[in-house]
Amino acid sequence: MPSSAAAIHDFLARERGRQIAFLAELVRVPSDNPPGDCQAHAEHAAGLIEALGLTVERHKVPDALVAANGMVSATNLVVRHRFGNGPVVALNAHGDVVPPGTGWTKDPYGAEIVDGWMYGRGVAVSKSDFATYVWALLALRASGAALRGTVELHLTYDEETGGEIGPLWLLEQGICKPDLAIGAGFSYGVVTAHNGCLHLEVTLTGRSAHAARPFTGIDALEAATHVLGALYAWRKGLAARVSEVPGIGSPQLTIGLIEGGINTNVVPDRVVFRLDRRMIPEENPAPVEADLPGVIDAAARAFPTATPHIRRILLAAPLRPLPGAERLTGLLCAHASRIMGEPVGAIGVPLYTDARHYAAHGVPIVLYGAGPRSIEDANAHRADERLFLDDLPKATEVVALTLRDLLG
Repeated sequence: MPSSAAAIHDFLARERGRQIAFLAELVRVPSDNPPGDCQAHAEHAAGLIEALGLTVERHKVPDALVAANGMVSATNLVVRHRFGNGPVVALNAHGDVVPPGTGWTKDPYGAEIVDGWMYGRGVAVSKSDFATYVWALLALRASGAALRGTVELHLTYDEETGGEIGPLWLLEQGICKPDLAIGAGFSYGVVTAHNGCLHLEVTLTGRSAHAARPFTGIDALEAATHVLGALYAWRKGLAARVSEVPGIGSPQLTIGLIEGGINTNVVPDRVVFRLDRRMIPEENPAPVEADLPGVIDAAARAFPTATPHIRRILLAAPLRPLPGAERLTGLLCAHASRIMGEPVGAIGVPLYTDARHYAAHGVPIVLYGAGPRSIEDANAHRADERLFLDDLPKATEVVALTLRDLLG
């Protein structure tokens, strides 16, 4: 290996214990979103990074904007290291996590290590890549390589609510202006494309009545049941559309939340449900958003006295590769294939991430970081989330070598 590559490898081997301890510290501080009160975690992470000799900028999002995005507090952390004149490469990971939920066999905030795996909420998605990207920068600094350009770490706290006051806010405010970016991912594939997502809230409003005389009311649940049946019938047609991107598959529709009613002996006067419509990269968000109200309104016409109301909760565009991303992909795949000991190629994933905000601002971005082969292997967003710790230094080495080549 060239001397700088050997220096990076040796540095990360020496630092393995400190890197794992750093990750454990991040896992032990809750940052559940919702409720989205992430200030304490950001301060803890900033302190840990500063103790490593890096300068951390704290960019607190205005309270009104935080509240408008359904959170309590959010501070974005930016670390910049300038090696000289040249391109700016950003590394983005998020520190907010979904709440633990039920079914855990380990403490969700314990960072317990069993058989080489660390367990805890956010250990894989994506607190691990706080550690990946911090140590990639540290290794690069220690390598002695002659570099030109800047590495920026964008450590944000609103991915679980859409990323609009994290990466998007940093870009719109002009705080960060990267030329290229790498987002949090897993170690055995370089993600170049992902799905988009539409969340809608549908409210059916009727009129309550005593269950002894239900015909004097308007049953919102009966109307909602008819609308739900129409949506389930409509989604069968989505299977006929298949993305050309490996790993994506077909569009999806899920009814994820439903609530309503007053009591067992009362005709329901209001039912609310929320749906999740996943868009493949080939789909345009505007027609997708236009389709569903037509299905809902047509079904609701069978109950003309029950009024439907549709509200958009979230619209996330799909990630499509931009010109310039192919160099990132090529370098990451080449280094990962050697270091992981097996072929690592470009793939798509059927979820959505903050990467779309960089792409929307014209910044080529791909996803790569520490973790197993799939979100299922990581138990991401479910009980006993875990990270195979051998993947952490390996992925870090891949990222550090890619940065070296980009800035060399």
